[in-house]
Amino acid sequence: MEETESTTIERTTGQDGHQAADHMLSKSSKPLHRFVQKGPRILGIVILICGCAEVLMGFVLTREEDHTSHVVYIPFWQGALFLICGNLSIYTEIHPSKKMVTVCLAMYMVSLLGLVVSIAFRISFFTDLRFRYNSNKWSLYKMDQLLGIEGILFTSSLCVSGLLIFLSAVARLALKSTHTGVIVLHIPAPPSSTSN
Repeated sequence: MEETESTTIERTTGQDGHQAADHMLSKSSKPLHRFVQKGPRILGIVILICGCAEVLMGFVLTREEDHTSHVVYIPFWQGALFLICGNLSIYTEIHPSKKMVTVCLAMYMVSLLGLVVSIAFRISFFTDLRFRYNSNKWSLYKMDQLLGIEGILFTSSLCVSGLLIFLSAVARLALKSTHTGVIVLHIPAPPSSTSN
């Protein structure tokens, strides 16, 4: 009962025009603002940068004749997923709504599934690369460069997967706690003083 009274007091002062109380209300009682407090814009910018790096390195890998991740276009579709997730995270912090957090959560899950596929493919690439070393000096340099590019993309994929797991957990908690409820307060009418 005390919690209901304090929320009512905060709402009353918030309606009077006090922005501090309104800011306190938005932080305490609206669960979607818990998602915004975790900084999805900053994490979205990091995911966006990793998506740009993935796409740019995809153009470099398409020139290679060797078996790399460009065979199944991993840098392009994974980079596109990262770009979409990063943009959605940035937009959702600016305009938080239940619908946008739901869209973000769905894209995080799709991106995580794509990450599982790309990580498995890149691990198979690394194990396959060990058997391709030649005694030729230039082919050894070329394999080292391909290994470096794929290693950087693999590491950034692992980092982005950690960020996406964190963001999806926060989004799920924010959506789980946005149940709408109604509090009915019954105030009995004052006794009427009518003369008979």
